[in-house]
Amino acid sequence: MTIRHLRIFIEVVDSGKMSTAATRLYISQPTVSQAIRELEQHYGVLLFERLNKKLFITEKGKRLLSYARNVVKQFDDMEEMMLTDNYVEKIRIGATITVGNCILGEVIKNFKETNPHVETYSYVGNTRDIEEKLLISELDIGIVEGKVKSSDLISIPEVDDFLVLVCSTKHPFANKKTIKLKDLESERFAMREQGSGTRELFERYMQEKGIPIKIAFEGNSSASIKKSVIDNQCLAVISIRLVEEEVKSGKIHVIQNKDSDWDRYFNVVYHKNKAVTDEMESLIEVVKNYKHVDILKGINTGKLTK
Repeated sequence: MTIRHLRIFIEVVDSGKMSTAATRLYISQPTVSQAIRELEQHYGVLLFERLNKKLFITEKGKRLLSYARNVVKQFDDMEEMMLTDNYVEKIRIGATITVGNCILGEVIKNFKETNPHVETYSYVGNTRDIEEKLLISELDIGIVEGKVKSSDLISIPEVDDFLVLVCSTKHPFANKKTIKLKDLESERFAMREQGSGTRELFERYMQEKGIPIKIAFEGNSSASIKKSVIDNQCLAVISIRLVEEEVKSGKIHVIQNKDSDWDRYFNVVYHKNKAVTDEMESLIEVVKNYKHVDILKGINTGKLTK
């Protein structure tokens, strides 16, 4: 078994066909078939089911794929380091949209102060996006507010966060000390897109309480959500870290859920088969400095009750 075998295996998985994999790798289809056959013989397992001329990866194949992507990536990194005269250490960081708007910029700035020699690349998407990119080794490490689904990813809670219900200071809710959960049934909500960790937590909470959500707006940016709240009198459930400026400037009113159902963490996430580099460890230490949040000190807020 060689790195070449693993490259061919990964390409077959990604393309779904041996013929397509052969074209992409500039080799013949019989060569691809032989490489897969040799891998299966080496490990004594079936990597693909062949049904109606289609390939379906087996459970053993999925397990191999989990390791193969990281092995090939580490091999490529080693080759680049050994063969490049002016090699530069790199780290690829993924962050969810909430994290990207809250702390990512400062995290990277502080990381660069202690690691000026390291080249950084960052990508911002929703939790589902970050998880997928970590699984295929397109990212080294992620910072997400949502719950990752894959058992191949290690998720470590590092930063405290909590969601709040927000409305415009011109909304009727802004003049009430207490809002009943049932009062939300008739309200219009601005929501994040599907795949957002924030949306998933709120939807799960409302479903458990039997309260339907009337969605008036969906968007993948905190700015558009806040604009819908301020200009269009929508409600939204959002990280407290994202509305600090608007709360202190008197544009947004906060209603807190006191039963802690909306408490959560920003999690550091990486693949379980990935070697944790010095750069990754350094980034994790930087992230820990953002553990606590105390934005609402001295601010009058409403209360959401059952």
